[in-house]
Amino acid sequence: MAPRYPSLLVPPVGFFCLPGAPHPDEDPLAPLEAALLDGATGVTATVHLSADGDPVLHGEATVRMGLRRRPLATMPTAQVPAHVARLSQLYERCGSGFDLAVDLDDDRAVPRVMALAREAAGDATARLWLCSSDWRRAASWRAMAGDSRLVDATRLRRVDEGAERRAANLAGAGVDAARLHESDWNAGLCALFHRFGLLALAGPVAHRRQLETLLDLGVDAVSSEHADRLVEALAEHPGPV
Repeated sequence: MAPRYPSLLVPPVGFFCLPGAPHPDEDPLAPLEAALLDGATGVTATVHLSADGDPVLHGEATVRMGLRRRPLATMPTAQVPAHVARLSQLYERCGSGFDLAVDLDDDRAVPRVMALAREAAGDATARLWLCSSDWRRAASWRAMAGDSRLVDATRLRRVDEGAERRAANLAGAGVDAARLHESDWNAGLCALFHRFGLLALAGPVAHRRQLETLLDLGVDAVSSEHADRLVEALAEHPGPV
């Protein structure tokens, strides 16, 4: 049996990934509701703002309208297709008893997302993870983020200064976590980030064996589009042994 290393979060979070492009005839929140009911403990999605500043959950900045694609940023919320869910709808239908990781590329979205989390019942802001591919941008959100977590979402090959220097920079700037591709992580790298008090996130992950391997390495959260595999892997890894 492979050694199992401790995570900082016990138990680790299992994020179900919102499908990037739901079919126009599908209810976009139905898979999320089902995954949470089945045992996923988090949801991850990309957030864009509509023309009137409403956060919507969609994998792309554009949406197909007939034969054309339109930027969501040019569409008032009333014109956004029904298969593109709004963040407010997610909280209304699913409550706030789960972790929510959102990828953001627009600084204006941060206060909008935070406002909706504050309006939700429970500890929604404390269970909110704000992710950016630019760690300096994520750090600039610290004052707005309150008790929410900030995440550097990158790839190891883009970390030119080296992992230890990056970890020190993140900790010094108030960033809480690093999210890397599943193939980037190993036990030593997890331990390095943990030494700086940083959480280790991995994903998205497709296969059950990969999920189990990452949890054995000590990551604090994994994400997957396959809710059944995610829940099964989490059930085998309730915490360090």
